[in-house]
Amino acid sequence: MNILAAICQMKVGSDKKTNLSNAQKIIQEAAKKGADMVVLPEVFNSPYQTDLFPAYAEPFGGETTKFLSEMAREHKVLLVGGSIVEKDNDDKIYNTSYVFDANGNLVNKHRKVHLFDIDIPGKIKFQESETLSAGNTIEVFKYKGIGISVMICYDGRFPELARIAALNGAQIIIIPGAFNLTTGPLHWELIMRSRAVDNQVFVVAAAPSRNPDAGYQAWGHSMIVNPWGTIIAQTDEGEGIVMGEIDLDVVNKVRQEIPVLSQRRNDLYQVNYYPKEDF
Repeated sequence: MNILAAICQMKVGSDKKTNLSNAQKIIQEAAKKGADMVVLPEVFNSPYQTDLFPAYAEPFGGETTKFLSEMAREHKVLLVGGSIVEKDNDDKIYNTSYVFDANGNLVNKHRKVHLFDIDIPGKIKFQESETLSAGNTIEVFKYKGIGISVMICYDGRFPELARIAALNGAQIIIIPGAFNLTTGPLHWELIMRSRAVDNQVFVVAAAPSRNPDAGYQAWGHSMIVNPWGTIIAQTDEGEGIVMGEIDLDVVNKVRQEIPVLSQRRNDLYQVNYYPKEDF
């Protein structure tokens, strides 16, 4: 089975309505190109700045999730809404990805599990935990019989998450992420290709385009990687759409020829997952 995936590498600014308008245009363009699945970048509707997150946070059923549902239904695509800053009923806020099917129904919700708290002296310091709470679940959902898992940015640095997803049926891992100008050149491609090879999955890595006026500079370079670790589609730091055909037969072929998942030594090591209630 083949599906055509489109990553919308869009510019993100400080005005939410402008961001949603930009997203609408690029989603429409991707749909016109025949995309079956459309993926937006991390925090696509607001600036990626921890001090601003509370002001932009909104609950499920708010402006952005209604917009995503409408776009999915109108264009008959599986729409992975990158991520937004979500406010729950207890006023906690999360970095959350919502996924809607071609009928506009919510089919998956992932809250970023690993918060991006780093300090590289002289380069960058960023502390998501200043305002965000962490999610507690790893999800795999089925769409037209295809196993899909969503992770958000920093989650991709933790191979355990991707392995658990693969063991639970994921054939595609989608990673909306906003790597910066320090970590992007060093690790963006390396991590995405590694997770694809480790778990013999397609990885769809969706970044925002670079915005010179933003306080946080994104690396861009959205890409689609196949289970061999080959980049089948990629762009640079500018706005645009990255499209690639995902052939699920490749997943099956690679897993038969190099059966690493079935050859794991569970007598020596294993990955345990005890999900907590997330919402």
